Amino acid sequence: MDPLVALALLLGLVAVATALGLTWRSRQGRVSLVAGDVITATDVGSQVPFGTQATLVQFSTPWCARCPGTKRLLATAAGERPGVVHLEVDVSHRADLASRFAVMQTPTTLILDAGGRVRARVGGVPVPADIHRHLDELVGSHV
Repeated sequence: MDPLVALALLLGLVAVATALGLTWRSRQGRVSLVAGDVITATDVGSQVPFGTQATLVQFSTPWCARCPGTKRLLATAAGERPGVVHLEVDVSHRADLASRFAVMQTPTTLILDAGGRVRARVGGVPVPADIHRHLDELVGSHV
């Protein structure tokens, strides 16, 4: 193969990989609005009831380095609003939950409304302002 053609192919592959990586990175931690199923506390194996206004369901694993920080962020956001609950679900022993909710990375957070319907999803560490804004919209108040 001609060295110039090989170099051009290599540079093209690097450019495509870079573009894909930047696109993936830009979507990490952002709230994606979804119209999902209704979930109950029993569905995720929780003994804690869902919030009367909203629920933040965080899917984690013990080896996830970013999950403890996400847990603090979501617990704080939930604690600032009456009727909002944060639940952490360990999917390391619940492959059925990871499959059912299409958890491809941890942390993954589902934001549920008062009726338990999935209203939004966050892959990766959430952006705090996005979480607060979305909860304000669901709860109908501003803290």
